Amino acid sequence: MEKGKNKSIIDLVWDLFASVKLAVVIFSLIAVTSMVGTVLEQDAEPERNIQVLVKMFGVGHETAHSIYSVFDSLGFMNMYHSWWFVTFLLLFAANLIVCSLDRLPRILKLVRENVRPLSLEHLEKMSIRKSFAIKGSASSIKDDVTSSINKIGFKPSKAAAENGLQFYAEKGNFTRLGVYITHLSILIILAGAIIGLKFGFNGTLNLPEGQTAPVAFKDKGTQVPLGFELRCDNFDVEYYGDSDMPKSYRSWLTILKDGREVLKKVISVNDPLTYEGITFYQSSYGSVGENMNNGIIVLRVISSDGRSNKVNTKIGGTFTIPGSSIEGHVSNFSPALSVDQSGRPFTYDAGLKNPAIHVELPNVGGKPYSGWIFKRYPQTWRLPDGSSVEFLDYWGVEYTGLQVRKDPGVWIVYLGCIIMAAGLYITFFMSHKRLWVNVADGKGAAKIVIGASANRNRAAFERDIEKLAGLLGEATKGENR
Repeated sequence: MEKGKNKSIIDLVWDLFASVKLAVVIFSLIAVTSMVGTVLEQDAEPERNIQVLVKMFGVGHETAHSIYSVFDSLGFMNMYHSWWFVTFLLLFAANLIVCSLDRLPRILKLVRENVRPLSLEHLEKMSIRKSFAIKGSASSIKDDVTSSINKIGFKPSKAAAENGLQFYAEKGNFTRLGVYITHLSILIILAGAIIGLKFGFNGTLNLPEGQTAPVAFKDKGTQVPLGFELRCDNFDVEYYGDSDMPKSYRSWLTILKDGREVLKKVISVNDPLTYEGITFYQSSYGSVGENMNNGIIVLRVISSDGRSNKVNTKIGGTFTIPGSSIEGHVSNFSPALSVDQSGRPFTYDAGLKNPAIHVELPNVGGKPYSGWIFKRYPQTWRLPDGSSVEFLDYWGVEYTGLQVRKDPGVWIVYLGCIIMAAGLYITFFMSHKRLWVNVADGKGAAKIVIGASANRNRAAFERDIEKLAGLLGEATKGENR
């Protein structure tokens, strides 16, 4: 008690951070706050999280708005960038460093301490022990003992012992450092995470077809310069069968640096684009409402004899059947066209789910033609005279929704994960094993005493000792007793 009272402030702080209890407390705080940060969408529009709180607490919109205000004031809406969460990470790192430094000298002493011969009395008291006798003398079977120990993976040293010889060996002394390798990996991962939080960002970008953006957006509209420009050349959605459920969606993107095109890539949900440390993930899409009637209609017009021509036109525009003077007219457009039971067409959605154009031609097979051509249904492209008008795209009316992420610490995190895997393997699947084999001359036989220890995986080492005893008996053709 008196010794504790005489400790300095530095000693008391050191003891506090060397405490495993403090590690449990800090880790629990990180875990609990991370659960909240997982439930509440980070950097999202307030209304989205208010709806989450309404469902979570079963309260009205006004009460949920008040709860949201409390959480927002505490930093939970951008939790991973808040000062207190970063403080938790730094405290956890400090605790881990001090705990490791406090216990490391004792472990290093065990690692550096070479195995030495032990007295017979000491071997008799070891937790892993086996004794038996075999025919022969200590000097006559020494080579057999050495060979048998080699076969179970040890390289023994030899020393004179009372009435005979003692063989001793060890392996895996470095495995005691496995837990510290794991600690180091955690610190590396934390460093990578903090670097990512400090110098990286998560943002969004809704980029219409044909447009270019030099910035992304985060934190409720804050602009983040990219250092280059990103252009959306095209966007396309593929649906499941006749349904309006999207199967996949892709964006054709181009990176421009100093006015030059430096990279092109088609991205999809699980195939992002990365340039200069910034990654663009396909996350959503939508229609640019004000441009819905101003898009470019992309057609491929094929005559009945196979001649084709690609045409870009607009609503109210025209096209010509190749090899003829027949001129068609695009008289109408619908972003999502369907037909009711009476056969009348109607638009059922404002989004570009089932686009269709109405075309009129003065002479198709000897008579005028008018009808709807659907982009998703090629069977509507065929005209009565064998020619066809393929509706390929309605361009310039959709945007691709991109998640934009820059994380300069991600490779540090990956390195930490690799080191952690190595540390965990060493910690749980390897052990520091020590072995002694004492061979003493007796009356007509040599008495063998095997002693061994392992700091973990003792059962596996006991099987090795059984194997060693069997090898010794077989090599010397003796009899156990």
